[in-house]
Amino acid sequence: MRAMLFAGPGTPLEPREVDAPQPGPGQVLLAVQACGVCRTDLHILDGELERPKLPLILGHQIVGTVAGAGEGAERFTSGSRVGVPWLGWACGECRYCTSGRENLCDRALFTGYDLDGGYADFAVADERFCLPLPGAHDDAQVAPLLCAGLIGYRALGLVGDAPRIGFYGFGAAAHILCQVAVHEGREVFAFTRPGDAAGQEFARSLGAAWAGGSDETPPEQLDGAIVFAADGALMVQALRASAKGARVISAGIHMSDVPSFPYELLWGERSLGSVANLTRADGEEFLRVAAGAGVRTAVTTYPLDAASQALEDLRAGHLKGAAVLLVGAD
Repeated sequence: MRAMLFAGPGTPLEPREVDAPQPGPGQVLLAVQACGVCRTDLHILDGELERPKLPLILGHQIVGTVAGAGEGAERFTSGSRVGVPWLGWACGECRYCTSGRENLCDRALFTGYDLDGGYADFAVADERFCLPLPGAHDDAQVAPLLCAGLIGYRALGLVGDAPRIGFYGFGAAAHILCQVAVHEGREVFAFTRPGDAAGQEFARSLGAAWAGGSDETPPEQLDGAIVFAADGALMVQALRASAKGARVISAGIHMSDVPSFPYELLWGERSLGSVANLTRADGEEFLRVAAGAGVRTAVTTYPLDAASQALEDLRAGHLKGAAVLLVGAD
């Protein structure tokens, strides 16, 4: 099969012909149709996530059809369309797994990091961690829901029922969550890179009540905020813009250091928090919510062999919405 292989930090993705994987017990073989491109992939490429399996096939927003099954794998029939998210396996035995927090499992394995992902023609996955996909979205549309949307949705839950919510960084995740929040009747305040007029107009087109640069002060205090960008200074900026009782959540797996700040910014029962990974229950719930809210993802598509270009466009902020590799269409 074709695959884009990553040999280690400082090396580019390399197109290779490799043996297709074989499903083991409890696993399904997937013919990859599409795979979303995520900022986490950049963190792996840049060595900011330090212990990936090497060599590695990146990609953890996989849309595929079941093309085979290992021993004991009976959950899906041949041809079923499923999604594979970031969480690829959890032990099911630790104190986190047994209390509904498998996202915090110390032994968890992650797709496109510990396990080969979807920048390839085929992938294998534990059938228990695959998500059945609704037919309302085509492959390119649904791929970003599997991480950008899903982990963003978990962050939205941690913010609580804040009626005025700020999104710092308006990329793949925020443009999905904006639609969900507006559907729920919240006011969304979108913060983009300073001077990004097109990004701010994009946010307003999705229902944001206000959009401006991340260096600006919103017209009203925020009741909660999610920081999608990997800049730790934005956590402090969001605190400055927040009302008493507000929760500020980091939705990234990696972030630069949060600078020191005066206690008065935290006082008044404001809080800082983070999201770590996702659970299968999150995935099932979010796919229902996204369908009910009529979420439509804005995507730029690339062929598999243009994965490096997709990643660089993401790094440079050239995308409106999400980047998706169309694999099965090549």
